[in-house]
Amino acid sequence: MRKNIISHKVEKMPPSGIRVFFDLVLGMKDVISLGVGEPDFVTPWHIRESAIYSIEQGYTSYTSNKGLLKLRTYISQDIKKQRGLEYDADDEILVTVGVSEGVDLLMRAIINPGDKILIPVPSYVSYGPVAELAGGIAKFISLNQKNGFKLTPEDIEKNIDGDVKAILLNYPCNPTGVTYTKKELLALNKVIQKHNILVIADEVYDLLTYDFEHTPFATLPGAKERTIYLNGFSKNYAMTGWRVGYACGPKDIIAAMTKIHQYTIMCVPIMSQMAACEALIGPRKPLDDMKREYHRRRDFVVGRLNEVGLRCHKPQGAFYAFPSIKKTGLSSVDFASQLLKKKKVAVVPGTAFGPEGEGYIRISYASGFDQLKEAFVRIEEFVK
Repeated sequence: MRKNIISHKVEKMPPSGIRVFFDLVLGMKDVISLGVGEPDFVTPWHIRESAIYSIEQGYTSYTSNKGLLKLRTYISQDIKKQRGLEYDADDEILVTVGVSEGVDLLMRAIINPGDKILIPVPSYVSYGPVAELAGGIAKFISLNQKNGFKLTPEDIEKNIDGDVKAILLNYPCNPTGVTYTKKELLALNKVIQKHNILVIADEVYDLLTYDFEHTPFATLPGAKERTIYLNGFSKNYAMTGWRVGYACGPKDIIAAMTKIHQYTIMCVPIMSQMAACEALIGPRKPLDDMKREYHRRRDFVVGRLNEVGLRCHKPQGAFYAFPSIKKTGLSSVDFASQLLKKKKVAVVPGTAFGPEGEGYIRISYASGFDQLKEAFVRIEEFVK
């Protein structure tokens, strides 16, 4: 009989709570899915057309491990214009397979055994596992609805010690939709600078900020030298399947990430990189139109949740709502399972994003408006 050859670390790792419910939906008829965080918009035509044309032109080769210089240059120019950030296209930018690979590369580049990464929770499902796969310790900072699921300087102070290497900040946040004003970020930055730790800033939903301007963490006083800025095209540009992200930061950290990227991925597909180039230099009207529609949906979803009696803070960014279902007396998993079985509406239990998510569900409003209206008719019937 064969010995157990699977890594103990991997064996103990639970599967993604998002994907568990996504797989349940597959094959079911008449299900309205408010589960997976994927824009319902098709990638704008001018971006798709540029990729098609690039293939016709014969762009089918490898690129530099760092990514096409043209794309890195456009990224550099775009974030300078849009965000006021300056990064050298040659050695301070790396093109990655989505932000997910960027997070993984960064964790492996900076973590030594026993290093701790602070992760505010509820959080995106991959952060803890990739920190642990890299040999680190994920130290979770519990957030709650009383503070609107917002991280405070006091939260950082209570959880920091000499083994903490970095803190991961995702804003606007998946799953809560929480984001931060410049004043709030300045207060967080003050504590982070005091303890001299790195900041992993996952800002992939930055353009989908509704109530005020997004402030990149790296633009704060003294923050750039200790911040790795992660962003990409999946959410803002409706380009999930193209798998293009990027990391910007100090040369030594980007070089270390590139070294790992060389041995594992090599490079992002050239067709996707050509499409990303067009995304950055093409018209911005499609982005504005998508954002306007998400804003409309957000207001509708929050309004309907409160009508139904499921308390929900108003998300200020991304395309998620994170309502409490405690009044129903059901656990998050039971609520999501029964809603799917009885009313054919798929949501994600809050526990997919950490134990702090118990008593909550995540609803993605990256779905058509008519689908959202029908989904809430069913949700209201279920709750009643």
